[in-house]
Amino acid sequence: MRLEAITWERLTDTLADRLLDLRSADGGPWPRVAFDGAPAARPGELAARVGEALRVRGRPSVVVGTQGFLKPASLRFEYGHKDVEAYYGGWFDTGALWREVFGPLEPGGTGRVLPDLWDPVSDRATRSPYVQFPPGGLLLLHGPLLLGHWFPFDLTVHVRLSPGALRRRTAPDEQWTLPAFDRYETESAPATTADVVVRADDPRHPAWSG
Repeated sequence: MRLEAITWERLTDTLADRLLDLRSADGGPWPRVAFDGAPAARPGELAARVGEALRVRGRPSVVVGTQGFLKPASLRFEYGHKDVEAYYGGWFDTGALWREVFGPLEPGGTGRVLPDLWDPVSDRATRSPYVQFPPGGLLLLHGPLLLGHWFPFDLTVHVRLSPGALRRRTAPDEQWTLPAFDRYETESAPATTADVVVRADDPRHPAWSG
C-alpha cells in the first residue's frame, strides 16, 4: 500500500470534508464511522479531532469509545488478568454495542444511543444518560479490534502501527496484549479492509492512504 505524508491538521480537515457528504449504505439517517486502532495508536484522539472539525463545518457527530463498553471485571478476568484469548474476543461487550449503539441507528431506529455502559476503573455501571442523535448526525466509534465484528460501518479508518512501533509504544503492563493484535492482522487484515489507513509510527509525522 502506498502512503503519503500528511500533518494531523490536514488529515483531520480532509477526513471531516469527506464525511460531510457521507450517507448510510442502508438508507438510515445516521452514518457510522469506525476509528480502529490499538490503544497505543490513539484512534480516539483522531476521532475527537474529526468530531470537532465536523462541528465547525455544521455536521453534528457523537464520539463513542469502546472502552465504555468493557465487560465487568469478573467476566474479563475469568481466565486470568492476562489471557490473550479473552482480550481478543471477550473483553468488549459487543452485544451491548449492537443493542445500545448500532440498533438505535438502523433505519426506523430511535437514534437514542447510550454513549457508555461500564466504567472499568470503578467496575460499575456508568449510568450515563442517553444521547439523542440529531438528523444526519454521525457516529464516530473508536477502539481496538473494531473490524472483526461485522459492525455496519459506512466508512472505516484504521490507525496503524508497525509491529515494532506497536511494541515500543505499548505500556509495559499491556505488552501481553500484543499477540491479540498479531492475530487481528492475520484474521481481519485491517490495513487491507479499511477505507482509510493512517500510519502513526512517528506520532509527529503521520502518513495516510489518501
